Amino acid sequence: MRRCLIVDDSSVVRKVAIQILRSLDYNVAEAESGADAVGLCTVLMPDVIFMDWHMPAEGKLDAILAIRKIDTDRRPYIIYVTTEHDALDIARALSAGADSYMMKPFDRAMLVEKLQEMTTSAAA
Repeated sequence: MRRCLIVDDSSVVRKVAIQILRSLDYNVAEAESGADAVGLCTVLMPDVIFMDWHMPAEGKLDAILAIRKIDTDRRPYIIYVTTEHDALDIARALSAGADSYMMKPFDRAMLVEKLQEMTTSAAA
């Protein structure tokens, strides 16, 4: 079963994403902060990570960089999730190691689209 990690300080956002992803046959873990996400990734690296950009007191770039430095044979597909379409933030996240980004609020169709994008990217 494919593994996914949802990183968001909002329990509501995490619950919605978890419900959708489980219906798509993903084994889903959740983290409330970037630091928690890094800790989880050192134990069991997911296939895909949805990382909220607007978590308080968190270094999202640091979390992405730290996840990319974990010594593992798995490279997760990292999607940073944001409420703002800020070109500078997009560039920063991609430079830090994110593979893509997605706008909030999201729905099932948007998650499916990003997961298909991940599959297409892996096949290339």
